[in-house]
Amino acid sequence: MPLASDRASLATFPIDWGGLAPLRLKSRAVAEGVYAGMHRSIRKGAGVEFGGQRPYVPGDDLRFFDRRALLRHDRLMVREFETETDRALWLCVDATASMSYRGQRAPGAKLAYAALIAAAMARVALATGDPVGLAWLGGAGTHGLPAMAGREAFERIVGALEATSAAQDWSGDAGAIERALAPVAKKARRGAVVLLISDLLDLAHESGTDRALSAFTPLSTGGRTLIALQVLDPSEAELDFEGNVRLRALEGDAVVEADAGAVRAQYKARLAALTEGWSRALASRGGRLLRATSADPPTDVVRSLVQAIAEVRR
Repeated sequence: MPLASDRASLATFPIDWGGLAPLRLKSRAVAEGVYAGMHRSIRKGAGVEFGGQRPYVPGDDLRFFDRRALLRHDRLMVREFETETDRALWLCVDATASMSYRGQRAPGAKLAYAALIAAAMARVALATGDPVGLAWLGGAGTHGLPAMAGREAFERIVGALEATSAAQDWSGDAGAIERALAPVAKKARRGAVVLLISDLLDLAHESGTDRALSAFTPLSTGGRTLIALQVLDPSEAELDFEGNVRLRALEGDAVVEADAGAVRAQYKARLAALTEGWSRALASRGGRLLRATSADPPTDVVRSLVQAIAEVRR
């Protein structure tokens, strides 16, 4: 539970980049050398999904000759299919108030780290020609982007990430997550990879984890793949405070005064239960949950995400 001096619902927190900026250079360095074939791309050709028809061109494979079109319309047509070789990557970045926290051991705030991971993943995807979209959970100054590819896509994604501030308290808003993810549910095509980057701590404070999971897991319908990356500050992951502490939540009204050493085991058990619930729910739908702290080497995290996506695609 990060410290806060004001009610998060009224506060805006510019990204504390620390040593994680400049984002363009850092993300390019992280992406460099990471295996780029993280997921498949939609291309026309032989495959399992019918993709429409087009007029026959000499040299086309006659196995896909549409005889019914010839009989009905007296036209030579070829059936097209979508191969399983190229899918869009949708980045869903949590920018609610709790993501502004930065402890003494972290190089930057959780939101800065999430932005670095998101930008690096976009760089990896775009390098293979895969389109990348961007959606936000909370935040101020946010700008969502449709899935796009090409040279300008990376600059637009980085610009949107840099312009955002952490803001909004979602602990009491039952429909906030559903509204935020609605554009992804509408626009993400079959086979898309949806990557949520969040601390997962305060998305559904009043009713536990179910609210956030009930909004995120339905995105797996239509052949989409769900991956969640939980990003915690090292102080949150370990509760490494000493002695008596007074902690105020950045989202919600919770204030806790306790001896850190006395409650550390209970805190870690509850945190483990939270992540285990996410892990089971995603695994049951063919997805994956990964964990990281904002002090972990970002290249290792991106490589783990790439590997996880490749594994669930097998």
